[in-house]
Amino acid sequence: METRHCASREETKRFTTEELRNAFLIETLFKAESLNLTYTHEDRMLIGGAIPVREPLALIEPDIRTKGFFERREAGIINIGGPGIIKANGEPYHLEQKDCLYVGLGTEEVILSSADPANPARFYILSTLAHKVYPTVKIGINEAAPVHLGDEKNSNKRTIYKYIHAEGVQSSQLMMGMTLLAPNCMWNTMPAHIHDRRSEVYLYFDMEEDTRVFHFMGEPSETRHLILQNEQAVISPSWSIHSGIGTSNYTFIWAMAGENYTFDDMEHVAMSDLK
Repeated sequence: METRHCASREETKRFTTEELRNAFLIETLFKAESLNLTYTHEDRMLIGGAIPVREPLALIEPDIRTKGFFERREAGIINIGGPGIIKANGEPYHLEQKDCLYVGLGTEEVILSSADPANPARFYILSTLAHKVYPTVKIGINEAAPVHLGDEKNSNKRTIYKYIHAEGVQSSQLMMGMTLLAPNCMWNTMPAHIHDRRSEVYLYFDMEEDTRVFHFMGEPSETRHLILQNEQAVISPSWSIHSGIGTSNYTFIWAMAGENYTFDDMEHVAMSDLK
């Protein structure tokens, strides 16, 4: 497990490209037959990727000083690969591509496996601290609440699928969903906003090998950017905008944690205020 400490808005203004990437970009999440975790002190989130091929992978407790992974945590797990199976306390949940499983506080054992080793599952994991037990629930993409936004004129026609949120699957603080950009549309979350009391993580995927996403971050008056490849993630502090444009359309998973638990808890930033 890699640990990322918080970087302040003042020091971020002086970061080189390498320092910016080291602080906020997660370059390698998915490796065959491996579970990879990154712990960020931004709202104590754990970000992970797992590709079980021939053998199952257990979601085990990393070095976080607890008796088990879910002793004080909850998680959302989204499959972005081939068909997969997650066993939570022995109960099997079958996840097709873009299906999600919420795993609640106190779950003792989570085992990840692929239905077909030739087309393995790719499990993206986002875990937050939890204070209350909510039941483990599967949410298929066809069950998630879709929101259609944008238009082709502004290159931002997209569909937002909300999996874990106040009006859907309940959690202590985790909110999680997915945004799919329509063909020929590349912009997301512009005009930009911030969440002063919540941190957020984006995972960009469904990208071709030679395409890239330019992810914009930083204070509205001090913006910076990171260039991301397929299946890379970026940590967005509460003081930072989080917006992107790709060289082609893409999909991204968003997940939030913090004090507030309202999807539209946003402080919108006027285009004239971006610098």
